[in-house]
Amino acid sequence: MRGLRRWWDDTAGGLPTTFWYLWSGLLVNRAGAFAVLFLSLYLTDARGASESLAGAVVGAYGAGGAVGVLLGGVLADRWGRRATLLAAHLGAAGLMTALAFSRQLAVIAVLAALVGVVHSMPSPAFVAAIVDVVPEHRRSRAFNLQFWAFNLGMAVASLLAGVLAEASFLALFLVDAAATLAAAVIIAVKVPETLVRRRPPATLPAASSARRPGLATALTDRTFLVFVALTFVLAVLTMQTSTIMPLAMRADGLGPSAYGLVVALGGTLIVVGQLFVPRLIEAYRKATVLSVSTGLMALGFGALAYADDLPVYLGAAVVWTIGSMLAAPPNAQINAELAPPELRARYQSVFYLTFPAASFVAPALGGLSLQHLGERHWLIVGGLGVVAAVGHLLAGPPRERRVAARHALRPQRPEAASGAGRR
Repeated sequence: MRGLRRWWDDTAGGLPTTFWYLWSGLLVNRAGAFAVLFLSLYLTDARGASESLAGAVVGAYGAGGAVGVLLGGVLADRWGRRATLLAAHLGAAGLMTALAFSRQLAVIAVLAALVGVVHSMPSPAFVAAIVDVVPEHRRSRAFNLQFWAFNLGMAVASLLAGVLAEASFLALFLVDAAATLAAAVIIAVKVPETLVRRRPPATLPAASSARRPGLATALTDRTFLVFVALTFVLAVLTMQTSTIMPLAMRADGLGPSAYGLVVALGGTLIVVGQLFVPRLIEAYRKATVLSVSTGLMALGFGALAYADDLPVYLGAAVVWTIGSMLAAPPNAQINAELAPPELRARYQSVFYLTFPAASFVAPALGGLSLQHLGERHWLIVGGLGVVAAVGHLLAGPPRERRVAARHALRPQRPEAASGAGRR
């Protein structure tokens, strides 16, 4: 019993009340975000769209997401975290309801793009708010729990989506809207504004030439952009599971049920094992953890060059999933450390751009690579991961010097409003 209590304290102890309301809002939001999973099926089965048109509409959703993540970062630093979260959630609930009753494909396409915008807006605000209220020495466990909630919510969404889609597409959209609205209520009632207005900083990153800090500061911060580039490689590796791996498994004579088993194994490992990660990595430098985690992902995906049957795919999935689990907390921590407090959400938005970018690059180039190179595609993917693993070791010391210099110039100060709900 004592060991269980100690594990809980190491995993979730000491986090402020506001964090738990943010966490609950994220969990509810992700558990209810299932309509988009079946958008292409809805368009082809219920609206008579061709497969190419359905793909274009889903692509519009993805394009909206790229816009939304930048917009969310700018607004979260200007309006505030709470205002941005409320606007995004209420907008998503309204747009999803409109989508449920829309019949014309042109209208559905426009609504899908707008839903992509409001679905991506909360990400920078959520993370910036977590950084605002959680003390630096506890952020690793906070980010670990955020990653866990996101994946747990996605697992629940996947289960609910199948049931609702078989019953009624209308119900699929309306329940999604209701879950989003429920998350908005949690934020409205329980989450105070966490943004603290500051005077313009005396010292900006050396790469910035702007008089006033803004999005351009993040886009010209070389130390940060190296980190973003390495994260982009990790995102490209991760996207292999949903874009290229199904094609490779089909070529090996494995059907959709086998693919579903591989994906389910990864999700189960994250839900069961993610809570043990903070204690496992706390004694190591972040750069070392990221190098090991990226190396594991490289090993897992590289092994698919020799995969011909399901057990090999399952074994490889265990390896790359462990890698992604280890990477989640230090990735978020480094992002928070490199961002000036007054640009916290903007830096988050640039960081989150790696995922829509990877969702485009991975299938576009990966499909060509698999077609022309066959199983050698996976050796290239593995090699790319090895390069990124070495890159983290090389980029780690400059990042650490940057963070140490900032701490030396700026003594620790409370970063959250008095109403942020610390215990």
